Amino acid sequence: MKPAIATALLLIAGCSGSDKKAETSTNQAAPVGLEAAAIEAGVIPDPNNSDITGLYARDTDRVCVVPSATAFRLGVFVDYGDQQSCGGSGVVTRVGEKLHVEFDQAEGCSFEARFEGDRIVFPGRLPDACQKLCQRRASLAGLEVSRLSDSVSEASTLRDSRGKLLCSSGE
Repeated sequence: MKPAIATALLLIAGCSGSDKKAETSTNQAAPVGLEAAAIEAGVIPDPNNSDITGLYARDTDRVCVVPSATAFRLGVFVDYGDQQSCGGSGVVTRVGEKLHVEFDQAEGCSFEARFEGDRIVFPGRLPDACQKLCQRRASLAGLEVSRLSDSVSEASTLRDSRGKLLCSSGE
């Protein structure tokens, strides 16, 4: 019985060793287990190797991201109806899965969002300055959108409630 236990412990210890292939050049925690297998099989995109450019949506929430000369332009429009909406544009820079978002129209509205391959997720708590982008009780906190298109031309057409282009690549 004791040799069987010792063998099992050795097998378990061998499985918990570090995997050099799992390390990334950005020093980000590499996906492990099922997530790594799904990325390798192409079932889900690798967030470290995906371009963030595109048009994202969920229900009436919209986000656009287009390349600019120094980083990316980002536009957001959220419409809850009954004159409750949020809208704005700004700059987004990326490091691995982290997106640093900074809005032009609301000084002090900057935060870290997550990029998950084909999804962008805003944190559940945003700086108070971000409320300047919203009307009435609307909020950008916890915004979560999935990619509809990776086309720059489609992303560039996103407009706010007043018809202003939010993500024009010419900005």
